[in-house]
Amino acid sequence: MIGKLKGVVDSYGEDFVILDVHGVGYVVHCSARTLQRLPPTGEAAELAIETHVREDMIRLYGFRADAEREWFRLLQTVQGVGTRVALGVLSVMEPGDLATAIATGDKGAVARAPGVGPRLAARLVAELKDKAPAFAPVDPALIQLTGAVEANTAPQPVADAISALVNLGYAQVQASAAVAAALKGAGEGAAALEAKTLIRLGLRELAR
Repeated sequence: MIGKLKGVVDSYGEDFVILDVHGVGYVVHCSARTLQRLPPTGEAAELAIETHVREDMIRLYGFRADAEREWFRLLQTVQGVGTRVALGVLSVMEPGDLATAIATGDKGAVARAPGVGPRLAARLVAELKDKAPAFAPVDPALIQLTGAVEANTAPQPVADAISALVNLGYAQVQASAAVAAALKGAGEGAAALEAKTLIRLGLRELAR
């Protein structure tokens, strides 16, 4: 089983790189984001490898970091997600951003990946939400707040402030994070804040 390859970039294909390791060319399939960040032909590169073995073939998948490989594995635990869809998700989102989107229930962000419609995005969020925080630098207060908003149990001023920020063009996760930061900064007085105050404080957080 191959876990890592270190060699020289020989050539690129549409969704793969050929890595020359001591004269042996390995075809390694990668996300578009990984391919874009690899060096030019003739330069050294190193990839973490996930090896898939089937009766009729052996296929290698390459990643610039172990976190990306872990997400590649984790995504495929969800029904309807194979290697192609998993690479598609990782092509449009960094592992940290993906973890944050799933942890905060941002189905819209996940659905931007090729091959992921609204239904599959909802399934990904639902099935991986408990696992995602371990991979994301997300404030637990943000996760709690977005869960409350989704369940319609958040205080009305909080829900109204998030809604107003979304209407101003901010993504749901950005608006929730800004309001969560505002509440955290207010300390014991957070419960008494009105929506207009939360909006102002939220905009201040977003401007940082």
